[in-house]
Amino acid sequence: MGVDTISDNQAVIQTHDLTKYYGPVRGLERLNLEVRRGEVFGFLGPNGAGKTTTIRLLLDFIRPTGGTASVLGLDPRRHSREVRRRVDYLPGDMVLYDKMTGSQLLSYLAHLRGGVDWEFVGELVERLQCNLSQPIRSLSRGNRQKIGLVQAFMKRPEIIIMDEPTSGLDPLIQQEFYGMVEEVRADGRTVFMSSHNMPEVERVCDRVGIIRQGELITVEDVHALKERALHQLEFHFAAPVPEEAFSTLPGVRDVTVEDAVLRCTVIGKPDALIKAVARFEVLKLISHEPNLEDIFLSYYSEGGEHAA
Repeated sequence: MGVDTISDNQAVIQTHDLTKYYGPVRGLERLNLEVRRGEVFGFLGPNGAGKTTTIRLLLDFIRPTGGTASVLGLDPRRHSREVRRRVDYLPGDMVLYDKMTGSQLLSYLAHLRGGVDWEFVGELVERLQCNLSQPIRSLSRGNRQKIGLVQAFMKRPEIIIMDEPTSGLDPLIQQEFYGMVEEVRADGRTVFMSSHNMPEVERVCDRVGIIRQGELITVEDVHALKERALHQLEFHFAAPVPEEAFSTLPGVRDVTVEDAVLRCTVIGKPDALIKAVARFEVLKLISHEPNLEDIFLSYYSEGGEHAA
């Protein structure tokens, strides 16, 4: 099956009720997920949530208890060789041949994959400041991670799947990695990445899926998710204002008024609050914009509004 079998608007990764149990222990429960061609998809959740289990099922490293998965229109089990030819992977627990040098390892992997554009590989090595001359066993975790990133990007695969890709990298190299991801997106290829690094996900991802205890809670566009998130607002008025003017407004909570200062949290659109505030003379407005970590925690908290 060739590359052109997947159209631009089709899902390049698709699961239907994908389930995995390790004996009596649930790893993944009825996952229904679609990842589109040309997007950067972030898969969020703490350790044990099911992120790595999902990735291993997509690559046929483990077999599902139930449900199905499709990668580039292919069944990972029946077409595992074709899937691995067109998809590259950076595991979170990457193990390298530590007696080899970085250069030897990349040459070995390039041979297994039928050759690479060595000029492009050289560009990646330079951008990530890789040390290829020393045995891998002598390298720090961060320098090993750089080599892992080179091997994931160097074949220019249709999909790059990465598990915690910037673990151990310094901030400057992280910025270079973000540029590499943006180039993959611009090329119409797809990145699927799990991460604990919320600023990273917010920086590079188009959509995110949040997984909790083996179950998918939500899949959202990053910008839409932030628009519906909690906003912390602070208003400074010219004179003291009554708390009761704001405490019963829809979507407004955690209201406190100290003399002429109102502090509150708004869920979603602030229309009702703005209309109430407009009855008084406002000197200053301070908005504490939500970040993805705040949003993630609101979904993930036991008994929280989103989780409920």
